[in-house]
Amino acid sequence: MSGCTRAAATRLWASARPAIVVTVTEARGSVPREAGTRMVVTADDAIGTIGGGHLELQAIAEARAMLATAAAKPGGAPLAPRTRHVALGPTLGQCCGGVVTLGHAPLDAAALADWPEGAPRFVLQLYGAGHVGRAIARALAPLDVRVDWIDEREDEFPRRFFDDTDAPWPAHIRRVCVDAVEGEVDGAPPGAFFLVLTHRHDLDLRIVERILARGDFAYCGLIGSKTKRQRFIHRFEARGLPASAIARLTCPIGIPGIEGKEPEVIAAAVVAQLLLASSPARAERHAGCRTTVPFAENDDICEEDPAPLVEASPGRGTRST
Repeated sequence: MSGCTRAAATRLWASARPAIVVTVTEARGSVPREAGTRMVVTADDAIGTIGGGHLELQAIAEARAMLATAAAKPGGAPLAPRTRHVALGPTLGQCCGGVVTLGHAPLDAAALADWPEGAPRFVLQLYGAGHVGRAIARALAPLDVRVDWIDEREDEFPRRFFDDTDAPWPAHIRRVCVDAVEGEVDGAPPGAFFLVLTHRHDLDLRIVERILARGDFAYCGLIGSKTKRQRFIHRFEARGLPASAIARLTCPIGIPGIEGKEPEVIAAAVVAQLLLASSPARAERHAGCRTTVPFAENDDICEEDPAPLVEASPGRGTRST
């Protein structure tokens, strides 16, 4: 969430709205968040989190007291940064038992310059802007990830984050409309994640074939049933794709044990699987693991009504983002 918090801080600074950056500058022992974690506090809002609980409540109160002091100063004199050491057990009665050092500083150009942007947790190409694709995109919105959301149908992309609000889509979820969507596969960086859930089986086939042919993906998920998986595998084997790449295809998608066909339920299971796949601790333990989930057992489960699995020649088109 730090990337989203930094983006919000940048917008606050651009709008000249007073705010305080609260930073975990040091963390020892069992603590809620690691060193480098930041949150931004305004007079009526708090963006991000340093771990919640009593520690965060006190940090917010101190930040707002600093803002009130600044507002009362004649001529808007600058505030001096503050540092406080907190032993979570003895001081706050929290069971964590560790020690953190918190820094409070005004949000300004120097604070933003000192705030590293950091790498996203993963880079994802999400193919398909139907109901499930929208639910997955919304579930990814608060995470530190980078998403290219790709579809050939521009009208399928929702203009607003939710239908009943004017909130825009976050900048890290980039909508890409292009005719030959499978051509976007080549632009993904090595180690990228891919999710394929378009409205046509033949399009799914072309996209997944291109991903498997690359071979340097970290995750390739295809929405559908075990039957769809087997049909696709037969095609890939006939075309000479490496068995090692085919074995890494995840279909059905989502962590096991979550029942339901609602798009939001599917999205929760799938995003949880992406987070698991992007966690360094599970890389070797679960290498090549494929999961199945109850909602993906039917032959006709796909993003929308499936089209027959027939070959189609990819066209060339323009790209809009």
